[in-house]
Amino acid sequence: MTGFVFDVNVMVSALLFNDSIPGRAFIRALDQGRILVSGALMEELSRVLGRDRFDRYVTREERDVFLGSLMRESDLITITETVRVCRDPKDDKVLEAAINGKATFIVTGDADLLVLNPFREMEIVTPAQFLQVTAAKAEEGKTHE
Repeated sequence: MTGFVFDVNVMVSALLFNDSIPGRAFIRALDQGRILVSGALMEELSRVLGRDRFDRYVTREERDVFLGSLMRESDLITITETVRVCRDPKDDKVLEAAINGKATFIVTGDADLLVLNPFREMEIVTPAQFLQVTAAKAEEGKTHE
């Protein structure tokens, strides 16, 4: 099964604005494979979603429901191989989740990650690029049926 790693900022955008490009990319990933997360990514997501500035967009209860759903709908990846390759060391946890989960795509808006594309045969793309590539692959699959 195809696995996708989303960086925390894209997941936050997907929650806050579910009809946005990040929101649509997140839904597409759920439809076409599995979301891969690590404990470190979930901790960061929980910390970020706990910020008061998000109160005007979604309630704390909605954020908690999102976190719970994400845990149920995703694969929690155990990190056995660590890396230190990103120019922003905080982004290495995204790469680690992708490597250890054997992801096909990393979806991010972070230039520090995007500059590494491709990384170990994984595509590192923006949410808009992810939507384009997966739509093209879905069309390609239909023509081969």
